[in-house]
Amino acid sequence: MTTAMGAALRRIQLGNALSAFGSGFTVPFLFIYVSQVRDLGASTAGIVLATFAVAALVVLPFTGRFIDRRGPLPVAIAGTVSAAVGSMGLGLADSQSLVVTAAAAMGAGIAVIQPSLATMIVWCSTPATRSRAFAMQFFLNNLGLGVGGLLGGQLVDTSDPSSFVRLFAIESVMFLVLGATVATVRLPRAPKVEDAVPTDPAAARGWRTLLSDRAMVQLCVLGFVMFFACYGQFESGLAAFAVEVTGISPAMLGIALAANTAAIVLAQFVVLKLVERRRRSRVIALVGLIWTVAWVAAGVSGLVPGAHGVATALLISTYALFGIGESMLSPTMAPLVADLAPARLVGQYNSAFALVKQLALAVGPAAGGMMAGAGMYVAYIVLLIVCSLGISALALRLGRRLTPAQDNPLVAHARRTAAAPKAATVAEDAGERVPVAA
Repeated sequence: MTTAMGAALRRIQLGNALSAFGSGFTVPFLFIYVSQVRDLGASTAGIVLATFAVAALVVLPFTGRFIDRRGPLPVAIAGTVSAAVGSMGLGLADSQSLVVTAAAAMGAGIAVIQPSLATMIVWCSTPATRSRAFAMQFFLNNLGLGVGGLLGGQLVDTSDPSSFVRLFAIESVMFLVLGATVATVRLPRAPKVEDAVPTDPAAARGWRTLLSDRAMVQLCVLGFVMFFACYGQFESGLAAFAVEVTGISPAMLGIALAANTAAIVLAQFVVLKLVERRRRSRVIALVGLIWTVAWVAAGVSGLVPGAHGVATALLISTYALFGIGESMLSPTMAPLVADLAPARLVGQYNSAFALVKQLALAVGPAAGGMMAGAGMYVAYIVLLIVCSLGISALALRLGRRLTPAQDNPLVAHARRTAAAPKAATVAEDAGERVPVAA
C-alpha cells in the first residue's frame, strides 16, 4: 500500500470511529427518549425505529449508481449532512410528525454513508490489505459505540429532555466531523480492485450485471440469513427470550450486550491473524457453527430457571459467541463483496449488500418480536439454530463458485509474488529482455 493510500485510509477510519462514538450517545436510549421523555408512546417509538429501515430501503437502490458515477466522496458528504440534520431534528422534535421526519432524514443519511465509506476503503486498499482494513473499521466502530454509550449513560437524565438534546447535538456534530474528515481524503483516481469478475467495462447496467453474477447473488442470500439470525435478533426476540424465559434482569441484559462488544474489541485482531490466510468461505461456515452453539446455549439457559447463575452465564456466553463470530466476519464479508465486484460497479455491489442487510434488519426484529409476543420460544430457538446451520451450508456452497483469489486473496497474492521471479528467470534463460521494476 502506498503512503498516500495509507494516509487516506487512516483518515477514513478516524472519521468513522468518531461518527460511531457520536452514535453511541443516542442509540441505546432512542426508544426511551421517544416513548417516555417526549411522551409520544411506545407505538411512536416503534414507528421511528421502523422509519430508519424504511428510509434506508428507499435510498439504497439508487445509492450505488451515484457512487459509481460521481465517486463515493460527494455521496458520503451528502449522507453525513443528512444524518446530522436528522439527528439534531430528533433532539429538538416534540411531536410525532417531526420525530418521524427527522428519523427519515437520519436513516437515509446513515444508509448512504455505509456503502460510500466501504467503497472508499476498497479504493484505498488492495486485495492483500483489504481484510485488515475492514477489520480495523469494524473494531473502531464497535469501540466508538461502546465508549459513546458509556459516556452517554452518565449524561442522560430521563426527567430532563435537555440532557437528550445534548446527546443528539454531540451525535450531530460527530456526523459533520465525519463529513469534514472524508472531504480531506485524496482518493486514487481509479479503484484498486484486482481479480474482479470479468465484465464489459462499458457496462452501465449495474443491477442487471449484479443479478447475473451468481456468486454475488448467493452471497446476498447468505448475508440475509446471517443478518436475520444475528443482528436482527439482538433488540427483539433474543432480548425478550433473555428477560421472559431465562429470567435475567434488564440490567444484566445490558451486561450481556457489553460482553458482545467486549468480545469484538478484545478478539478482533487475534481472530484476524487466524482467519486472514484461510479460505473465506470456510471462515463463514465456521461462524455458522459458532452461532449454532450460541443459540443452543441460549435455549439451554431457558431450561434451567432454578439455576439462575448458570442460566445467566449461558445467556452472556450467547452474546459473547455472537461477538466472536462478528469479529470473524468483519475481515471476510465486506472484502469479499469488493473482490466480487467489477471495477466500475464497486459502489453498486456495496449498496446492494447494504440493502440486503437492511432487509434482514427489518424482517428479523419483526419475526423475532412476533414469535416472542406469541410465546413461541421453542420454535424461535429452533428457527435460529436452523438458520445458523444454513449459514454454514450456504457458505460452503458459495466457496465452489469463488476463484482462489476471491476465496483466499493473501495466499493467491503470495503465490503470484513467488511465481514472478521464476517467470523472469525463464524469460532471461530464453534470451528475452526483462524490464526492471521501478
